[in-house]
Amino acid sequence: MPGAARLDDVGNRPPTPAQEAPPVLTTTATASNDLATKAGGRATPFGLAVLALAMGGFVIGTTEFVTMGLLPQIARGVDVSIPSAGHIISAYALGVVVGAPVLAFFGARLPRRALLLALVAGLMVFNAASAMATSYHLLTFARFLAGLPHGVYFGVASLLAASLAPPERKGRAVALVMLGLSVANVIGVPAATWLGQQLGWRAAYWAVAGLALVTLALIVTFVPSCPGDAEATGRRELSAFAKPQVWLTLLVGAIGFGGMFAVYSYIAPTITDVGGLGESAVPVFLFVFGTGMVAGTWVAGELADWSIFRSLLGSSVAMGAMLLIFAAVAPYGWWALPVMFLISVVSSVLVVNLQLRLMDVAGEAQTLGAAMNHASLNIANALGAWVGGLVIAAGYGYRSPALVGAGLSVAGLAVLIVSATLHRRSARD
Repeated sequence: MPGAARLDDVGNRPPTPAQEAPPVLTTTATASNDLATKAGGRATPFGLAVLALAMGGFVIGTTEFVTMGLLPQIARGVDVSIPSAGHIISAYALGVVVGAPVLAFFGARLPRRALLLALVAGLMVFNAASAMATSYHLLTFARFLAGLPHGVYFGVASLLAASLAPPERKGRAVALVMLGLSVANVIGVPAATWLGQQLGWRAAYWAVAGLALVTLALIVTFVPSCPGDAEATGRRELSAFAKPQVWLTLLVGAIGFGGMFAVYSYIAPTITDVGGLGESAVPVFLFVFGTGMVAGTWVAGELADWSIFRSLLGSSVAMGAMLLIFAAVAPYGWWALPVMFLISVVSSVLVVNLQLRLMDVAGEAQTLGAAMNHASLNIANALGAWVGGLVIAAGYGYRSPALVGAGLSVAGLAVLIVSATLHRRSARD
């Protein structure tokens, strides 16, 4: 019907002529060559440049999630309860939330490679500080600092990778950068968790600091220098916050994705205390969770081509269902493993489509928009860990975070419905 907005239109709008042939894409390959020439006058292989950027995502993914796998050891090490140790996870997430808008605001005009080097150097220093923390409060503060570079790194690295790629490889380049985060959950997190179990939890953070040092070397060697956005202004970046759909999309991530973190934050004690498995099973669950992220990223791309908004709706419903099933099967040990895999797949579908939705509604505020998606997801991280810790501390047991998480998924679904309703009203107007 003319003038009516279909559900597909909420997330998949037909491209305008300007979108079909943006002038910047016709010069991307030339720009890539120019950038390579600036990097010491030598041509840098595109694949190695993107690999160096993806390595940063691998480091960030490892440091973000390894705390969850070592939560019992960390709690014993700083002499607090497991629910209290969960606030260490929240501290990292809050660092992402604070760092994303602040660093994006001030860093949009800076040379992108130099900004990335500064962010990775921060990761190295703050993870080393985490390893050396002598008390619960110092560790919490160090984890907050370690979270500051997270969102801006992914935003700037994605923009830089896209600028290096020829038109036909632009999307693939951005996907490869994000894949570093997924691979971290397949390899980095289980390996760092095992290392922390064998040598003490501090060894995991030292390992991350070492990986950050390697990433610095890779970026210096393989990533060409790249100017920042000379036209970027604080007002232009902040213009994204004037759009209701931006706020609603961020709210979906902050609330709806919190359900996954409510479970994942306490996965180690759930596996051992509820499921009756040994600590050696924890890296296995983390590995399977990581493989689910990789699979979910691929599924998300396929579903996004069909409909971004319907993918968001479907993944929100599926997330709630999977969390309820996890609460039911948690006492049965290994039976919880395939459910954990499915939770990871669904969560990846939700994340990727939230990113695409936010890029669509953010307009010209690309740097801030790309960074704020990770900020909203880490609000979910903090919310999930905090709420999960509350119900555990209240005596409801380690299965209760999954039930609370299902409720958060329903709340995120409600926000999506509001978003669709507002879109349809604005389309009719």
